[in-house]
Amino acid sequence: MPEGDSVHRAASRLHAALAGEPLTLSDLRVPRFATADLTGRTTLEVVPRGKHLLARFEGGLTLHSHLRMDGAWHVFPAGAPWRGGPAYEIRALLGTAAHTAVGYRLPVLELLRTADEERAVGHLGPDLLGPDWDPARAAANLLAVPGRPLGEALLDQRNLAGIGNIYKSELCFLAQVTPWTPVGALPDPEATLPRIAAAAQRLLAANTGEHGRRNTTGSRRPGQELFVYGRARRPCLRCGTPVREAPQDDRPTYWCPSCQQGPTGPGPATTG
Repeated sequence: MPEGDSVHRAASRLHAALAGEPLTLSDLRVPRFATADLTGRTTLEVVPRGKHLLARFEGGLTLHSHLRMDGAWHVFPAGAPWRGGPAYEIRALLGTAAHTAVGYRLPVLELLRTADEERAVGHLGPDLLGPDWDPARAAANLLAVPGRPLGEALLDQRNLAGIGNIYKSELCFLAQVTPWTPVGALPDPEATLPRIAAAAQRLLAANTGEHGRRNTTGSRRPGQELFVYGRARRPCLRCGTPVREAPQDDRPTYWCPSCQQGPTGPGPATTG
């Protein structure tokens, strides 16, 4: 699933390709908006909001999309072949004289009035990469349900917007607690949660570059870009203990049983 940093990169690519130019191509391939035509309208901007994308057009219209598990926007020079999946997976086409943006497998695609954007994204907490970022508010949101496991609270976009399963596991490792640790059971949660929120913002901001190679460790060695995510049965980069994996909220979750303290998830864990 794309996380806040990759959505931010997608918004930057779309904005660079479309903003300031009138659309010469508009095709929304979802039944509700199949007859909508944006041709001739100038794209004002494309901005991310957490894991959501908002393309704003003159005349007060916004195209809202969400990538969820495997959606993607690709940008091609006008006239170039499109690559990103079979044609039947295309859900949106937006083109200018110079570029074509192709949206594949978009599970959420809706055209709405720009004035009504809050209906689509108003439920989100402060955006880790947005102008509304507020670590104190994010920390307060996380602590609002003290019995909730930290991993689940971090993934709840109503608390703070932009964290996905990768950053969830990495942040819990950096905090030295397991993802199943209740928020209220953290050591000094009023001080710890703002630090976790600030670390989340730093990590996502550091990974918004166009290279697209996500890194939380600072290491450039292949296979050592992440502390625990995707490293089940492999040695922890800090202590050498095999990293474990277990489901949390139906998602694979990774942790080091030596570096991280706290309860672990239900069911069998991969121990190596």
